[in-house]
Amino acid sequence: MVSEEVDDIVVVPEELRGKYCITFDPLDGSSNIDAGVNVGTIFGIWRLPSGPQATVDEILVPGSEIVAGGYCMYGSSCNMVLTFGNNSVEGFTLDPALGEFILTHPNIRIPPRGKIYSVNEGNSLYWDDATKAYFDSLKFPSPESGLKPYSARYIGSMVADVHRTLLYGGVFAYPSDRKSRSGKLRILYESFPMAFIIEQAGGRAITGIERVLDLVPKHIHDRCPIFLGGTDDMADVEAAFANNSNWLNGTQK
Repeated sequence: MVSEEVDDIVVVPEELRGKYCITFDPLDGSSNIDAGVNVGTIFGIWRLPSGPQATVDEILVPGSEIVAGGYCMYGSSCNMVLTFGNNSVEGFTLDPALGEFILTHPNIRIPPRGKIYSVNEGNSLYWDDATKAYFDSLKFPSPESGLKPYSARYIGSMVADVHRTLLYGGVFAYPSDRKSRSGKLRILYESFPMAFIIEQAGGRAITGIERVLDLVPKHIHDRCPIFLGGTDDMADVEAAFANNSNWLNGTQK
């Protein structure tokens, strides 16, 4: 297992080992607990070619090798969103009376374009030109685009912000900046599972210049920048990075 809360891999006793590894953030958004804001658990599941004899190198693989991803969100209701691939994402809600999760959101599909953007604009002083240009285009769209300004919604809990983006469309982003040139979110147990879910729901997840699921982490706690959302919104992100040479992730300027 790989947990955000543990520096090294968590080795299961040999007699209990199987052929899978789980990577997880046990409590995403934990700083929001005292404020009563939604928090959650994010997880990814990986098949280990060597089975019980696997080493950490078998976890440091492209995100495209993930076999399942999901998250649970804890708030006014308890929701679980899960995908095993096959272009299918299913959403479940806990029924406390039954003690079981009920399928409430079958075959979730993210709209190609939304009306909401979700990003910590408190970091905008440190953004590169491409990131600034993109979010300015959402707030001040050109007349020829035919678009209206997007609304800003930012909870500060990735599970909650991505859940809304998945259902309503739009953009969730945690870009790189001059303070965090490699981004802030962890690849194995935040970016990869969420990118997998979004792609299986018909959307895309990119760093600004490349697909998130094509990244290969060098360490279990590596980070990356991320933009995720509908296909049209992600095309706009790519255009902003293509039109602005001063960007930080990848080749840094």
